[in-house]
Amino acid sequence: MTLLAETVRRIDTLVAQAQATGRTPSLALGVVRDGALVHLAAAGDHPRPDPDLQYRVGSITKTMTATLLLGERDAGRLTLDDPLERHLPGTAVGGLTLRQLLGHASGLHREPDGPWWERTEGTDLATLVAGVTTDKVGYPAWRGYHYSNLAYGLLGGVLERVTGTPWAQLLSTRILDPLGLRRTTYHPTAPYAPGYVVHPWHDTLREEPRTDTGAMAPAGQLWSTVTDLARWAAFLADPDPEVLAADTLTEMCTPVILSDLDSWRGGHGLGLELYREGDRVYVGHGGSMPGYVAALTVHRPSRTAVVGYANSYGFRTGHIGGLSRQLLTLVLDAEPTPVTPWRPAAAPPPAELAELTGRWWWMGIEYEVRADPAGELWAGRPGEPTLRFTRTGPDRWRGRSGEEDSEVLAVLRDPDGRAVGLDIGTFVFTRTPDQEP
Repeated sequence: MTLLAETVRRIDTLVAQAQATGRTPSLALGVVRDGALVHLAAAGDHPRPDPDLQYRVGSITKTMTATLLLGERDAGRLTLDDPLERHLPGTAVGGLTLRQLLGHASGLHREPDGPWWERTEGTDLATLVAGVTTDKVGYPAWRGYHYSNLAYGLLGGVLERVTGTPWAQLLSTRILDPLGLRRTTYHPTAPYAPGYVVHPWHDTLREEPRTDTGAMAPAGQLWSTVTDLARWAAFLADPDPEVLAADTLTEMCTPVILSDLDSWRGGHGLGLELYREGDRVYVGHGGSMPGYVAALTVHRPSRTAVVGYANSYGFRTGHIGGLSRQLLTLVLDAEPTPVTPWRPAAAPPPAELAELTGRWWWMGIEYEVRADPAGELWAGRPGEPTLRFTRTGPDRWRGRSGEEDSEVLAVLRDPDGRAVGLDIGTFVFTRTPDQEP
């Protein structure tokens, strides 16, 4: 899929303007649709961006750390409500749960004690754990949103203790190698863009150090490219089940806590930031390390995303994050995803499925039930079949979407075996509005 020429022109203009006003040496934004990078908008020439040029991704690293942790949960080696102490003993905050830490709902302070970890060589895990005291908790868990890099350093330690494998090795084995992210690395690998601070008065550049952050690496160590980050965005839109189950990724996108209580436009899931833009909700994450900022914004329903980097710390996360959301909205508004054409079914549904279709009534309100070729039932108000049910046994179905998610649908039959009612969580639907439930 390619973008229309007018869409490309508008994107390129916005990126060029952002590079000029943001005074950043190098700016790259990539548009992803249906799993492929379809356009790279580049501006600046220090160095000139290309799809294979590495930048530091900063806190986008957290999305991969969270994916690893959810994978361990799915494998039965931990639960999200486990206290930290169960897997990483020795801290003074061991009562905090993994879920609270993942969602920045623990009340834990933002940074570990000591020199600014992003700009100095890191310590080992034992030193990080020993330095976490009760003073690092600002307020009780769930009282509010408070972003914590320290939380993800500790979660990386949990992964290491649970698996017996260093975080970086686990990341390569479980995520980078299976998804083919060959230019996503722990240390920079040429070609890469140096990171800078731009002097506010005379526009000179100060190059920033490229540190090994040690035990804090799970919070922000990684380097990547537009091509690789586009692949990661595609995974977040439509995951490879060999890496993470689709239902689990959807769970990661479910709000844990609101980060914006004034307008409810921002929240945090399990390792993913949530952004509300009009009627759409985007997922992703921002990133910053000294000399670098990055953005990852995904609209999962349309499998469309924008990823981006700049190599100037002054081009702050809010700027590049806001730009990525602006470009994503532009693409979705200008080029909506194609409507899937209706096609006739190859054959009627089986009799036991067909008899459940048609009109049903509850409390004088009309509903309809349809069958699809996959053997599932879809139900809802006429013309709005948004509730999906999957068969789990004879005359029993399980809700898989909407307000009936996880609820049981039981088919009620008369003495002659005819289906005369649908019992959904004690709400009984009948064939005519005259029948009592």
